[in-house]
Amino acid sequence: MKKVLKISTTILLCILFLASCSKEDEDGYRVYTINQGSHYSDGPLDKLFGNNNKASFWEWEVIFEPSCIYSESDLINPINYLDVNKLIGFSDCGEYHSQYSCRVGWRASGDSIELLVYKRDDNNILFKPLKKVYPDEVVNVTLEFKDNIYVSCVDGKCDTLARPCPDWSGRKYSLFPFFGGDETAPHKMRIRIKNV
Repeated sequence: MKKVLKISTTILLCILFLASCSKEDEDGYRVYTINQGSHYSDGPLDKLFGNNNKASFWEWEVIFEPSCIYSESDLINPINYLDVNKLIGFSDCGEYHSQYSCRVGWRASGDSIELLVYKRDDNNILFKPLKKVYPDEVVNVTLEFKDNIYVSCVDGKCDTLARPCPDWSGRKYSLFPFFGGDETAPHKMRIRIKNV
């Protein structure tokens, strides 16, 4: 009897633990937290958005909370204010993401957040501004891997970058909120993302 009670208690505790790990809010957004002193978001356990990592088109709704605003004086080296943080995207070309990937990047810009298309191509980084948005604003973000181009859009404003592997169509792995460059997050930041 004691053994059954102990097993039942263990199962109940596991269920409660897993339920408490849910990072989805009441509006269906997954909440990603980048803690002070960290590069990586904690994110939910299921970071592959339903295993759609073989798709070529993705769409999300994103909300940056006010905690995502930071200034030059918040950073150890103020020059890092221009670094591009990463929001969301995928690896490409069957390689590690630091070699080939396309993402939407972000950085604070005064009281707004600048979103950029961000590409790694054979370890080289290229990014272009897409749009400025404000904390607590719902933003529509799309990313498409076409044959020879990446198409990144924020609220319908799009830009393209050349895709280095037009014939590759294998699985990609998901890339989620990341702070830096060189520096870690100067304070706790929260980003909410919903797969559309």
